[in-house]
Amino acid sequence: MLTRLSLRLRVFLIFAGLAAAILLATAGGLWLGYSRLGQPGIGQGFVQAGVLAGFAALGLVAGVWYLFDLNVARPIETLAGALRARAHSDVTAEMDAAIARYLGDLAPAAQAAAQSLAETRSALAEAVARETLRLGSEKARLEALLSDVPVGVILCSADHALVFYNGPAADILGTSRGLEAGLDRKLFDYLHAAPLRLAHERLAATGDPDAVSDLLCTTTTGARVLSARMRLLGDGGTQGYVLTLRDITGEMAADARREAMLEAALDSLRRPAAALATLVGVMPEDALPAPMQGALKEEVARLSQAVTRFGAARDEALSETGALPQTRAFDQAQGLVARAAAQGITVTTETADLILRCNGYEILTLLEHLARQLADRAPLHLTIEEEDTGAAIRLSWTGARVGVGELDRWLALPLAPEAPDRPARAVLAAHATELWPEALADGRPALCLPIRQARRAVARPKPVARKVVYDFDLLSPARTDRLAEARLDRLTYVVFDSETTGLNPRQGDEIVQLAAVRIVNGRRVEGEVFDTLVNPGRPIPAVSTEVHGITDAMVADAPGVPEVVRRFHKFAEGAVLIAHNAPFDMEFLRRVEGQLGLTFDMPVLDTVLLSAVVYGQSEVHSLDALSHRLGITIPEEARHTALGDAVATADAFLKLMPMLAGRGLETFGAVLTEVRKHGRLLKDLN
Repeated sequence: MLTRLSLRLRVFLIFAGLAAAILLATAGGLWLGYSRLGQPGIGQGFVQAGVLAGFAALGLVAGVWYLFDLNVARPIETLAGALRARAHSDVTAEMDAAIARYLGDLAPAAQAAAQSLAETRSALAEAVARETLRLGSEKARLEALLSDVPVGVILCSADHALVFYNGPAADILGTSRGLEAGLDRKLFDYLHAAPLRLAHERLAATGDPDAVSDLLCTTTTGARVLSARMRLLGDGGTQGYVLTLRDITGEMAADARREAMLEAALDSLRRPAAALATLVGVMPEDALPAPMQGALKEEVARLSQAVTRFGAARDEALSETGALPQTRAFDQAQGLVARAAAQGITVTTETADLILRCNGYEILTLLEHLARQLADRAPLHLTIEEEDTGAAIRLSWTGARVGVGELDRWLALPLAPEAPDRPARAVLAAHATELWPEALADGRPALCLPIRQARRAVARPKPVARKVVYDFDLLSPARTDRLAEARLDRLTYVVFDSETTGLNPRQGDEIVQLAAVRIVNGRRVEGEVFDTLVNPGRPIPAVSTEVHGITDAMVADAPGVPEVVRRFHKFAEGAVLIAHNAPFDMEFLRRVEGQLGLTFDMPVLDTVLLSAVVYGQSEVHSLDALSHRLGITIPEEARHTALGDAVATADAFLKLMPMLAGRGLETFGAVLTEVRKHGRLLKDLN
């Protein structure tokens, strides 16, 4: 109630109450004295004394109140008004400190606060104007960049309506005029819906705002094949998603032409080289002067060796499945449906939820080539299912069977009109596989195309709580003194990760996949990759398969743990090992040291501890959290694969390196010294 009154009125009421209390006290004192004397005749004197004392007290209280009101209450109200004027209105005039000269440092302090507020407001206005200008410039630059960047960028709402697109997106979809008037139209007017809906559902199911999904999709007209990446906006995609698109139709056709040219060049060299070698071999000894004949034989031998090396290197590159990208079986099937439909061919599909290790465009083009040959036997039915260590693609129909000779003729035909010199069989050679006719269990004829490597596509699981057990002997001075003065960016690193049957190596769990990448001179070397499945010699529990998607069938023919660890030791020789939660992975490797007669004595860095150095121990240091802080994207298909996590860890280390240098930690020794300060066990949610 009193808080609603003005300050001056409240001060007046205080003094009025004080005056009333003094009067009551004076009257009470006089009455008490008079009553004790017991002399009625002197009562008039007490009354007069009380009146005089009362007026004196009232005068004194009134005088003090006036001075207090004049020099305290009124200046405070004036000062408050001046401050409010400067706080809520655009008043910049300097305050008069004399209005509160009796209030000590309050007036100068208020004046300084008002001056600071004015300066801050002025600086803020300048900063806002500057930032507005900068943002306007950035907006124009971003618009120009998004217009000219060679990747199509599309922003869609949660119900798949177009919200934004750039010029390349319109060009890629081949419907520029439609898109110019197509805002708020469905994306599915331009792209086949099935792969996009599935990718959207997968991302929403992960519950991870940083998850992305790579997929293949096709346009509704022209059946152009697009490589796409989807990322959700907002919680669970409630604000829509961003889709980046790249037309790989022409790119893959160019690759096919280049491969055909290499194959033709190799064939054209093999025959003349063999003929020359034969002629030189049967040439009489005296046909040419001895020096000339010896030189001729030597050059022909060199030519033959060069052709042999060229052929072996090419065959090895073609059969190296580890270099092949990953693609979803569902996307492959839907791509064939779209491209076949564009040619009037009906294809139905049935696919397991698998991720195939193959060149998606080439396999899709081969399937389309086969569908064209089987057009008179449509409708066709495509199945993709898990089989042994990989997958089997079967294209079936109802009608006459295809013989081996007829199939060979089909495979000798050009793969596509844009690659007339490349036969369809080249795709099989590139994937180190074959294609054969067979009969299904129901008697229908089919063509079977096996894919050597595949894994189950599982939803990204909740983070696995691994027990963090650190062995700081890995950072012992004996191992690292020779590197102490070396700069971080001058060293060679091997960043590795493993997938296992479980989390307890001391209870028999083993490695099922091991992968590593190499960093040299501050750069990840794309071509130097170690990636292999491992036969653990024991069943893989279903709960582990749900995490990494690796089954017993996939590792049945894989090399065993000792062989893989020996090969990895050779790959990592002379380098610094890096892992995320290194002791966990190192314990699996060190268990077989005695059996192999070797030791992992390389220096070891742990990105968990490096993250603690940079961000402090109170942060979460899981690989997902670290990647999010550093702006690193781990594709959904690559998460919880050894190679995908190794690449993410390597990219995280490359981004942590300059941050460490910024703190003065430029040498290996300096980093180790700082790491030892974070010896407390860190909670790792990975």
